[in-house]
Amino acid sequence: MTRISERYRTLADEMTRRVAAVPADRWDDPSPCEGWSARDVLGHVIGNHRELPGQAGVTVDLNRSVSDEPVAAWLEARDAMQDLLEDPSRAGAEYEGAFGRASVQQTVDQFGGFDLLVHAWDIARATGQDETLPSSEVSTVHAMALRLGEALRLDGVCGPAVPVPEDAPEQERLLGLLGRRP
Repeated sequence: MTRISERYRTLADEMTRRVAAVPADRWDDPSPCEGWSARDVLGHVIGNHRELPGQAGVTVDLNRSVSDEPVAAWLEARDAMQDLLEDPSRAGAEYEGAFGRASVQQTVDQFGGFDLLVHAWDIARATGQDETLPSSEVSTVHAMALRLGEALRLDGVCGPAVPVPEDAPEQERLLGLLGRRP
């Protein structure tokens, strides 16, 4: 197992913990992502599990529907991505991306890791769960978000930053930077 595969497993476990704890009647509750429900957030994350590898021509077949079976759909996507990351030929497939040459595993590690951490929080917030994120991952994603600068504000990425005190815990500073109210 590679470092990227291990990191994915850790972040996917965080998402799984949130997804498994959503009461059946709370999937359509509004999330911090404007206009999206908890179900919509999960659908976005699952869609990225299909689309990120697709940039390099790697196919991830997902058959479950987040509309009908959100937990089963997530588990299917999680397992498919874990299998992909443990297959060096598929994980190492390269493509020309917006930031230059990249491999599927690099994209999953960077963009996918960012996505999993932040949207685990979104689902937790939407459904009244524990919102605490792993501090080491918060630090990793916070540093990445700071490097992205104004690219965070591109249409469909993050909304305007929400002011938080400079001495706030790092998770709150990250969430504020990403346009979320901690």
